[in-house]
Amino acid sequence: MSAIGEPFSEGASLAHRLDPRGKVVVAALFAVLMAVAQTYVATLAGLALALICLALARLPLKKVVARLLVVNSFIFFLWVVLPLTYPGEVIWRFGPLAVSRQGLIYTGLITLKSNAIIIALIALVATVPVVTLGQALHNLRLPDKLCHLLLFTYRYLYVFEQEYHRLVQAIKIRGFQPRTNLHTYRTYAYLAAMLLVRSYDRADRVFQAMLCRGFHGVFYSLRTFSWQRRDGVFMVASMLVLMTLGYLEWRMPSL
Repeated sequence: MSAIGEPFSEGASLAHRLDPRGKVVVAALFAVLMAVAQTYVATLAGLALALICLALARLPLKKVVARLLVVNSFIFFLWVVLPLTYPGEVIWRFGPLAVSRQGLIYTGLITLKSNAIIIALIALVATVPVVTLGQALHNLRLPDKLCHLLLFTYRYLYVFEQEYHRLVQAIKIRGFQPRTNLHTYRTYAYLAAMLLVRSYDRADRVFQAMLCRGFHGVFYSLRTFSWQRRDGVFMVASMLVLMTLGYLEWRMPSL
């Protein structure tokens, strides 16, 4: 059991049935292309492509919107700050504050790029269970330590969450009530330190147990990936679309 929810990993859509290795590669290339894009044409095309992938994944719309709201709540602060601080042609002035045209353009571009990347990652990567994702990354020849770190983090977040709740319950039983004073700050500092100590002890015990069972840096899985015809079609189509996006980015004038 894990503290990380996987509401999008179960399903029977085309996005769920594709080979996770291909989806990870396409998602990574798409994210890089969107991150470096400087034209609205390529960015809007990328956003449209991400929405198409989301529609093919047939994910719960409310849960997708909830995650987009979290991302856009951070982007909202860009809309508050960037148009007022970015140099350029002033189009509105509110006393000492001036809104620049270039600031609005760049903020809008960042908003579109961020949403396109998040939607694509939800449609392609979030439809893969974390355990399967770790195995797919291992098959893609990513460093074993990174793959192990992902799997261990996923597995033991729930354990650390349970340990945290036990510690909180213990201090509440002893009459602790949080206030804005030095005692409260000191108590929370002790709580964080104790959680780190117990996490280290748990990690050491797990490592010793794995060594006793013959662990030598390799995770074996009963699941094997099988590259199907649909995966080949998906990769070819994705590469053509990504090259088209790159061509649009190259041909269109940048901001």
